[in-house]
Amino acid sequence: MGSGAGGLATAVAAAHRKLQVVVAEKEPVFGGTTARSGGWLWIPNNGPAKRAGIQDSVEQATTYLRHEAGAHFDAARVAAFLEAGPKAVEFFETHTALVFDLGPTFADYHPTAPGGMDAGRSIVARPFDGRELGKEIKRLRPPLWEITMLGMMIGSGKELLHFFNITRSPVSAFFVVGLVAKYARDVLLHGRAMRLMNGNALVARLAKSCFNQGVPIWTSSPVQQLVRNAQGVVTGAIVNRPDGPVHLSARRGVVLAAGGFAQDPVRRKQLMPHAPSGYEHISPAPPGNTGDGLRLGERVGGTVQTTLPHAAAWVPISRPPRGDGTLGTFPHFVDRSKPGVIAITRSGRRFVNEAQSYHDFCQAMVQRCQQEGGEDAEHAAWFVADHKAFRRYGLGYAKPSPVPYQRLIRQGYLIQGQTLQHLAQQIGANAEQLEQTVANFNQHAAQGLDPEFGKGSTAYNRSLGDPTHHPNPCVAPLAQAPFYAVRVYVGDLGTFAGLRTNEHAQVLNANGQPIGGLYAAGNDAASIMGGNYPGGGITLGPAVTFGYIAARHMAQVTD
Repeated sequence: MGSGAGGLATAVAAAHRKLQVVVAEKEPVFGGTTARSGGWLWIPNNGPAKRAGIQDSVEQATTYLRHEAGAHFDAARVAAFLEAGPKAVEFFETHTALVFDLGPTFADYHPTAPGGMDAGRSIVARPFDGRELGKEIKRLRPPLWEITMLGMMIGSGKELLHFFNITRSPVSAFFVVGLVAKYARDVLLHGRAMRLMNGNALVARLAKSCFNQGVPIWTSSPVQQLVRNAQGVVTGAIVNRPDGPVHLSARRGVVLAAGGFAQDPVRRKQLMPHAPSGYEHISPAPPGNTGDGLRLGERVGGTVQTTLPHAAAWVPISRPPRGDGTLGTFPHFVDRSKPGVIAITRSGRRFVNEAQSYHDFCQAMVQRCQQEGGEDAEHAAWFVADHKAFRRYGLGYAKPSPVPYQRLIRQGYLIQGQTLQHLAQQIGANAEQLEQTVANFNQHAAQGLDPEFGKGSTAYNRSLGDPTHHPNPCVAPLAQAPFYAVRVYVGDLGTFAGLRTNEHAQVLNANGQPIGGLYAAGNDAASIMGGNYPGGGITLGPAVTFGYIAARHMAQVTD
């Protein structure tokens, strides 16, 4: 149930072991949230890292996860993940269309914590030619529009730097023009980008592997009910196909991998304090991620882990207007780390090291907003940049030079002020405090210092800064008028609160016993990260790994 990374990985691994598999997807396209994501997988001791000569160990990774998960550290599931993760990577690279590349400068999000590393644990699917999917490319969920360049996918790292340097480097300009020309050709011939990147490439490669093994992916086919026998073992499911309900019998198991509950306002109200009605939260997840897998699991005796300190992976989201009058969702991954960018609340004060992980950023934002506004606080903040930083790096959905931006000002997404006081008046912030905040920041920024919050002080911070800016790739004064601001809210990159499972990915009942025939992977299973966010890809890494584990358990094999 579900066609994101967790569901497709399970399907491919099970089919390889000669099990008969059907993937049932609720929406008319396959790929789930994975297809919209950055596509990174956090898996310690992975093959690409070993090939690059990076030294890691199970013991070091265990130390890091124990530190990150704290009181919610699940020793058995963590051990299963660390044992199976490298094997899963090797399996998919050997037997499927998946090929992974290492993020050589992609650090753990808390690299200075016990067991943390400056690089080596985050991998991403290699770009994929969508034409290899044939007619099935039409059913692949497109990437999130707001993080593309008019529909063109852009890789992180060196490729993104070329876009930032387009007006400064002939080499970068030539590179970008070549990509745009290829993209224009693809749109003309195929109606969409064929150079698939990030999460789109991960899904496409897994789907290609499914089709190669004869595994059907049923779209527009929601699972309506789980079927049990007299002993309470799950023996199948009722799938609502476009031409009517179908009863599928499952000899080995049903795997719930429907993506969690990011678009379920009822459960959001229960588990997200910043969303008291359930509607204040904003998610870039597909509309179909309404918690169906969790509800089906609960109906047959499964329980949802609701005690994690954070129910989801938080990310700051801004709302650019779309052509149809609706508001889009732009997750802020990169701009926060750039020199010349800070974040403030309505008080006009900074509240965090902006280059820390998006999960940490949102925690600090919520805490400050509650301190300043009490129980009725609006959980929002603003990214602020001067003209030099804005035209160099962009700000949110507003792209860097030479892309025009006046339309976004007219639409109210991008706020421009000729002075800091003028900017503060437009966003409703304390003008005197904002001026003082920037003055204090600028006093040290010219030397690359941020004594208040330490922006740029870790390998993770610096990995997303500007490597050409010295002495600190994340810090520069905000000095050149006009100034710009974009408003951000709390969003998510996937939910953490899922069904309780064991080390075999089996769903557990209220007594902690496995429910026969029922498994969960991806965001339908409770996160092994204890409500924390240790590194890039900590949702997809476990999703693929526990899908592999579930398939291995159903096939009754150990490797």
